[in-house]
Amino acid sequence: MIPADWLPVIFVGLMGLAVLIYAMLDGYDLGVGIMLPLDNETQADSMIASIGPFWDANETWLVLAIGLLLIAFPQAHSVVLRELYIPAAIMLIGLIMRGVAFDFRAKVAVANKPIWDKSFKLGSLITALAQGYMLGMYVMGFEQSITAYLFSGLAAFGVAAAYCYIGAAWLVMKTSDELQLRAARWARRAGWICFAGVAAVCAMNPLVNPEILARWLSFPNALFVWAIPVVCFALFAIIDQVLKRFPLPDDKGCWLPFVGAMFIFLFCFSGLGYSFFPYIVPGQMTIWESASAPESLQFILWGAIVVVPVILLYTIFSYRVFWGKVQDLKYY
Repeated sequence: MIPADWLPVIFVGLMGLAVLIYAMLDGYDLGVGIMLPLDNETQADSMIASIGPFWDANETWLVLAIGLLLIAFPQAHSVVLRELYIPAAIMLIGLIMRGVAFDFRAKVAVANKPIWDKSFKLGSLITALAQGYMLGMYVMGFEQSITAYLFSGLAAFGVAAAYCYIGAAWLVMKTSDELQLRAARWARRAGWICFAGVAAVCAMNPLVNPEILARWLSFPNALFVWAIPVVCFALFAIIDQVLKRFPLPDDKGCWLPFVGAMFIFLFCFSGLGYSFFPYIVPGQMTIWESASAPESLQFILWGAIVVVPVILLYTIFSYRVFWGKVQDLKYY
């Protein structure tokens, strides 16, 4: 029997894992969608083919995260969804546009295909901006002020740039020839913007939230915490130098930008988690205050023990099956 005080920690850990995996996996395919070229149908088809086997399954992690929030932290779910109702609805519109466009671009007349490419591109951008705005409002504790709106706007563009960054790194790994070189240029430009965004958030977040500043300056934890931005900035510099040298001999190391971008996501997410734990609604509600009854969590945990590993294993299996460079786009 797991102690009652540990159950909320376990569930918030599972929820955090789901959000992190979603941000990395659906993040890259949203980035690919945002960068979809409208001037080169061949390259657009190759980019769609690179995410075709994965993009729909990647969204499973978002469903899992929201489901865990609902069943394990119902009070927090009520507050978060109430405050983010409009941007969440806009995000769903973007996701629907993506799904419809992905299928329709393969079935319409060739002359109408650009319309659905634009729809896929716009849906990806709307989804990324909405998620970034929601992240900004969450970090600001859903404060209704000009500062909160400006910070959320900055977060919206920062998340979109981060998705483009990891999406371009994905294309560098999965494609070749001219598209790979083009993706490397995209990745470098998005990386510069993403670097500026991470630096701005690191500078602004402690200033707008004194509790976070105190936590980041507390000794000896500060020795570990301040390593997070240092490592992130070092990774940005290393990845930029790798991208600058493309094409690499025999394409060795084409995976380095994508793996490096994943580690940047991991470290940024770790810093965010450290800043707010144990609050699940910043400044309002801790994980223990919002958690379901211990008996309910004990029962739900058995389902999570089965479901989470199955989804994780399926994800690993699907990426293993479709590993390697992208092939010509085919619809069945």
